[in-house]
Amino acid sequence: MKYPMMFSAVLVSLALSACDRPAAVIAVPGPAGATGATGATGNTGTTGTTGATGNTGETGATGNTGNTGATGDRGKGGGTVVIVPASPPAR
Repeated sequence: MKYPMMFSAVLVSLALSACDRPAAVIAVPGPAGATGATGATGNTGTTGTTGATGNTGETGATGNTGNTGATGDRGKGGGTVVIVPASPPAR
């Protein structure tokens, strides 16, 4: 009876010690530090070169000269025709 009781005590102590877990460590962030200094501004780049100018296009052909108007009596194809609008009707 002595050995079974000792065997049970050892078995129980091993079983209980295997169930214990270590306490979890939770990291909590501290306060924020001071802001760092602002960095230096970079240099401005160089300006690019101007592109080449294109060639001037060719001049177009000159049109033909128009016909000279006929001279002479009215009604025979010459002169200027003036159309006078009619006056509005009286009320």
